[in-house]
Amino acid sequence: MNANNNRMYSYYFLLPAGIIYFVFFLFPTLMSFFYSMTWWTLTDWEFIGFENFITFFESPSLRIGFRNTLFFAGTAVTGKVILGLLIAVFLTSKIRNKDMLRSIVFFPVLISAIAVGATFGVLMHPTDGIINNGLNLIGLPSVDWLGNPNLAIFSVAFTDIWRGVGIATVIFIAGIMAIPGDYKEALKIDGGNTFQEFRHIILPLSRPAMNTVIILALIDGLRNFDLVWAMTGGGPGFSSDVLASIIYKQYASGFYGLATAGNVILFFFVACIAFPVFKFINRKEVDL
Repeated sequence: MNANNNRMYSYYFLLPAGIIYFVFFLFPTLMSFFYSMTWWTLTDWEFIGFENFITFFESPSLRIGFRNTLFFAGTAVTGKVILGLLIAVFLTSKIRNKDMLRSIVFFPVLISAIAVGATFGVLMHPTDGIINNGLNLIGLPSVDWLGNPNLAIFSVAFTDIWRGVGIATVIFIAGIMAIPGDYKEALKIDGGNTFQEFRHIILPLSRPAMNTVIILALIDGLRNFDLVWAMTGGGPGFSSDVLASIIYKQYASGFYGLATAGNVILFFFVACIAFPVFKFINRKEVDL
């Protein structure tokens, strides 16, 4: 009897968190599935079945949105993993002022995406931007970084890497510092060099940190909106539109049911990519 009472008593501690989870996550999620199959406004709604999904998939910009979303996510993962790991290795080596350098690398993470997007929009201005002025000083022509349909999504992806590499670096630093020093000492005794230390010790034994960076960067890249919207608004044309910006445009145009259906599609799109990737990379994780 006491055991049952203790068990029920412990469940009471979960009740507040369960209520919050239901009210702010589970219930809105279930309602979004329902409203995705309706035509609705703030005061009225009408059930229309799967028409919103059919209309959304018939959108001429959707193929571009899917392509850009996958490109954005892949670029974010690649850039943040490679740069984050290399910077972390450098910042865990025997250099001076490591703490200051770590703070500088992490600083962009603290800035809002809107502020970063607005700043890089000015820096990448085709005529007055600092980047193009620097190119002109060395004899190179100016580049329309955000106005060229072939370059806009690359420019936004580069900015996202610049902003997010700090958190990746911090995670890698934690992973590298958790590696026992015995491994490195044994390698030095055997005459190993710095490259061999990176290849045979740091790279395999920092895999848990790498997995975390991959998942965080992948999910953030798949649902990225604010940076794209702040820098290009999805333009020029639809060239830099991602799924989230297409959904926002539907909301802004008053097509609330259509936009809700887009959110449901985005949810399944992210889940169908993130969960298999998570399972795959964790199968190859190396234990210390």
